[in-house]
Amino acid sequence: MVIDTENLAPPRAGRREWIGLGVIALACMLYVMDLTVLHLAIPAISTDLQPSSAQLLWIIDIYGFVVAGSLITMGTLGDRIGRRRLLMIGAAAFGAASVLAALSTSAEMLIATRALLGIAGATIAPSTLSLIRNMFLDPEQRTRAIAVWITSFSVGAAIGPLLGGLVLEFFWWGAAFLINVPVMLLLLILGPRLLPEFKDPTAGRLDIRSAALSLVAILAVIFGLKQFAQDGIGWLPVLSIALGLAIGALFVRRQRLLDDPLIDLDLFRVPAFTSSLFLYGFGILMVFGGFLLVPQYLQLVLGLSPLEAGLWTLPWALTFVVGSQATPKLAQRFAPTTIMAAGLALAALGFVVFTQVDAASGFAMIVTGSVAFSLGTAPVFTLTNDLIIGSAPPERAGAAAGISETTAELGGALGIAFFGSIGVAIYRNGVAEGIPAGIPQARVAVAQDTLGGAVEVAGQLPAGLGAPLLEAANDAFLTGMHIVAAISVVGTLALAAFTATVLRRRAGSVAGAEEEPASIGPGDADEGVEAASSAP
Repeated sequence: MVIDTENLAPPRAGRREWIGLGVIALACMLYVMDLTVLHLAIPAISTDLQPSSAQLLWIIDIYGFVVAGSLITMGTLGDRIGRRRLLMIGAAAFGAASVLAALSTSAEMLIATRALLGIAGATIAPSTLSLIRNMFLDPEQRTRAIAVWITSFSVGAAIGPLLGGLVLEFFWWGAAFLINVPVMLLLLILGPRLLPEFKDPTAGRLDIRSAALSLVAILAVIFGLKQFAQDGIGWLPVLSIALGLAIGALFVRRQRLLDDPLIDLDLFRVPAFTSSLFLYGFGILMVFGGFLLVPQYLQLVLGLSPLEAGLWTLPWALTFVVGSQATPKLAQRFAPTTIMAAGLALAALGFVVFTQVDAASGFAMIVTGSVAFSLGTAPVFTLTNDLIIGSAPPERAGAAAGISETTAELGGALGIAFFGSIGVAIYRNGVAEGIPAGIPQARVAVAQDTLGGAVEVAGQLPAGLGAPLLEAANDAFLTGMHIVAAISVVGTLALAAFTATVLRRRAGSVAGAEEEPASIGPGDADEGVEAASSAP
């Protein structure tokens, strides 16, 4: 008797897999929280550890830098040694580094422990996303699972500053790190019981030289982009980006020569993979860039405290959760590219609202605009990750997840650098034309540098000088905000057109994505046999 395996439906996940997904989501939430949880703790850290200004910047940034530089290596390492094993190692290291960070007695120690947290954190995103591919073989369930995975990142980003502020109300700044420990312990206890193991049985040894090249290349590019956003064009950011690109070229050349490369460059020959990766990266760029100036608007133009401004960004985060959770249901009725193109068009409307914001607008327009673009982009991030992980071979899912998350990090850094530099240039040019005469030159320089500097200077001047200066600064800042939003409108509409044409055509080859909207992964039946054989 011959069994027609090609027409067998892939097995559906049960309660064990969904509980395992909940544990994964908690870990991802903490991974993102550590990017922002210290923002409100900076004054307390400054008082306690007495860091220099450069050390303070590294305390904030080192975690994100190391995460971004390590994602590709960790994704590929998971394919080699086992995705669950790597996740368990990362969870143990994350918990231990969190305790060390909480007990830091110097700025140097905190920087070092934050770097260790970054290395450990880099195991979480690619391991969890690639595990989802093996846990949820049914395409419809996989889309729902990735929606939960994406939601956990949004929740972590939203509650990070709020939780940090709450902890600081009752405890010392180090307690913000200790929040990680019980969740990582839970992952270590439940992970071996709930999560399947999977690794590429044909994978060779990890190429350490390739791992080092990828780390240095990504760190150099992201550092240069950050310096560019902070200080504008200069020799340091240009040299850093050029060095990163040169090392990246060496990395690619080395991969072509190796029998078992760190990254299988053949992944980039899969049309659905490359197109989805392009959309994911530039979608992140638009969100980071378009939303970049909103927190400054809330705090410096409307005069809210950091905690109040954080509360007013909650509608954006909650709407993203709603959009992510609605995506799987929409994917049962419409093609993924149709959902994404419509979502990007809605996001463009949100950015249109931002072009109309002024000093008297208040909260309604900001909430309306942010809700529109978060509701529109939520399906994009869910479905592009589904396409990315679904179009890669099962044994390369970890590498694909690492590439996906690295693309997101680069997109975010590029968005901040590009849109931030535009906003700063427009502000400085505009405020220079409106500064009233009679203000000392030293204070003029401070006011011209940033809107925060102008607000501080205006508060120290007599009303006859301070009020016109503040009005000129607000007008210049809002002009920059409007132009950034207008660029976001054009860019988002361009992405919608790309999705409706190029990606629609290329995604159609991935398991009949257009004919069966929820089915966007290749070879699911065969994958089910292979993944099931690796389950514990």
